[in-house]
Amino acid sequence: MKCIVVDDENMGRKLLEENVRQIPFLELVASCKNAFDAMEVLQTHEVDLIFLDIQMPGMLGTQFLQALNKRPLVIFVTAYDNYAVESYQLDAVDYLMKPTSLERFSLAANKAYHLFQQSHTSPATIPVEPLEDFFFANVEYSLVRITIPQITHIEGLKDYVKIFIEGEKRPILTKMTMKGLEAKVGPHGFMRVHKSFIVNLRRIESIKQLRIKIGTYDIPVSDAHGAELMEILNHTRP
Repeated sequence: MKCIVVDDENMGRKLLEENVRQIPFLELVASCKNAFDAMEVLQTHEVDLIFLDIQMPGMLGTQFLQALNKRPLVIFVTAYDNYAVESYQLDAVDYLMKPTSLERFSLAANKAYHLFQQSHTSPATIPVEPLEDFFFANVEYSLVRITIPQITHIEGLKDYVKIFIEGEKRPILTKMTMKGLEAKVGPHGFMRVHKSFIVNLRRIESIKQLRIKIGTYDIPVSDAHGAELMEILNHTRP
């Protein structure tokens, strides 16, 4: 995917550029310091995705997006949470709060890539595969099918993970990395809330003092993920 980054802050642009370079399916076409520079790029280059700041001098990122006749996919990256509702009204792919971790950036980029594939594949020739809602895990020398929406949360234990399934008394223990598992479940509404925990956002019953309640389980939320979690819960569309 050909993409551009738009941010009036030099440091913000550099961080976005570095994150783009870490994603193999992204190609950085240009880096722009304001909306007007971005408009010039769009007139001369094919762009599939924009990583767009909002609070910029001259023209807000939301105003810039509204002014486009043909809109690429857009992921907002901002330090302000008060534009989240408007961003979704503009059909933004995602809304990232600064500072954005590479893991969160990667999840947003993968979401955009899936939408890009859907819109650029002809159904008459190569049907687009929906996101798989299951995977297989090695459990005691057997391959066990795990249905992703039935997972309540995941706990990391060094080289192993515990996968907690709704209705099951005992978790599934399998040798897998948290990073690899996060890539599988992330697009299905899961979030890493702690270095050792991934939760199904739809299964959260309550949050109090950086502790998540899911059934009888009390799951910690790290300081690094707390603000991001609340932003997602407050602004994610159903």
